[in-house]
Amino acid sequence: MANVIRLRKGLDIHLKGEPAKTQMSVKASAEYALVPEDFIGVMPKVVVREGDKVKAGDILFVNKKSPQVGFASPVSGVVSAVVRGDRRKLLCVKVKADAEQAFRDFGMKDPSSLDGASVVSSLLEGGLFGYINQLPYAVSATPEVMPKAIFVSAFRDMPLTADFDVELEDNEKFFQAGLTALSRVAKTYLGLSASQSSGVLSGMKDVEINVFDGPCPAGNVGVQVNHLAPVNKGEVVWTVDPTAVIFFGRLFLNGKVDLRRTIALGGSEMSNPCYVAVTVGQPFADVLAGHFTARDHVRLINGNPLTGRKASMEGYVGGHTSEITAIPEGDDCDEILGWIMPRTKEFSANRSYFSWLFGKSKEYVLDARVKGGERHMIMSGEYDSVFPMDIYPEYLIKAIIAGNIDKMEQLGIYEVAPEDFALAEFVDSSKLELQRIVREGLDMLRKENA
Repeated sequence: MANVIRLRKGLDIHLKGEPAKTQMSVKASAEYALVPEDFIGVMPKVVVREGDKVKAGDILFVNKKSPQVGFASPVSGVVSAVVRGDRRKLLCVKVKADAEQAFRDFGMKDPSSLDGASVVSSLLEGGLFGYINQLPYAVSATPEVMPKAIFVSAFRDMPLTADFDVELEDNEKFFQAGLTALSRVAKTYLGLSASQSSGVLSGMKDVEINVFDGPCPAGNVGVQVNHLAPVNKGEVVWTVDPTAVIFFGRLFLNGKVDLRRTIALGGSEMSNPCYVAVTVGQPFADVLAGHFTARDHVRLINGNPLTGRKASMEGYVGGHTSEITAIPEGDDCDEILGWIMPRTKEFSANRSYFSWLFGKSKEYVLDARVKGGERHMIMSGEYDSVFPMDIYPEYLIKAIIAGNIDKMEQLGIYEVAPEDFALAEFVDSSKLELQRIVREGLDMLRKENA
């Protein structure tokens, strides 16, 4: 029987534009691109040249810090461009796709018959190891240090985020194979929500299943790590997106790199919120055709509204992209009397508006405005009310701002990722960019311990 962990702290935000659970196809694109920025902590080194012929699964770039970690091409074709920015920073590697796709053959393997070293070797050879992240530092993992545990969270509960159950359909055997492979490396934990406890996921083998019952951010893998196997100094845990587990399963069972995935298109400004079948590296312009038209006063986001990055139609589906959302920018608003009005259509975490009278299920249209300037940090317990981890978030943020490494370590920075502070940033009356601050603190600590 699964272990049930009940969480009280958090905040569910219901936004208009929840994608309908219908899956639509997207036609194949002429060109795909793999973007290094999608893999946090990777220093990319290109190993192909323009004009090179590649198969799906061939390595396009590697991590300079760990050259054995490569990143596979999502399609076969010809390398059409190696795009660089300021100081020759690698922005992306583009591949003009073949009409008929050719895959590099890695050979089919039964993950249950492999040991941990063989699993890691297979993922490195297939260019998929970089899809694994690690704590501490919340960066792409390297194989030099083996983890004490591996965590997979099979549910997402940020606003407008994709439901993994939709993506799991017809991929159950690959997901199981991926979990079995990971379990050969270290003890693997699978986190589910209370609504998933009676479905296919609850029957997965070779993993310890834990059910998290509570509001957002219960689906954050960092929250699950904190409750099950907290990270101490010198320890490492791996965290794997459930979609990457499917990629791993396809590599073992089919012997090829298949980076097809299902993502959600949501938000109040999306004309047809739904799920679409895409391939990593596919251009947003092709993915969003018929669903979204770029226009003024609209924010397009690669990810969900709380943790995603501002995007444009020139972007590409990233290695960890599970949704694309569109919300109002808010730069054309002209409000009469501002916050003095009753505001029955505005969301408030502390019941400042009368909208709370309509119940928790009411859907809101929120824009991208911060609604205030950065100001002094007030120790009011705001962060703690939505932060379900055994950490003092306000004191940790202050330690990072002060650059006090000893205090950061004592206050649990090894256990957190920027996304864990997304809700705290949302409710913060001081308007601080908490996710950016945490990212800077993690980078500082990583550099110090290098």
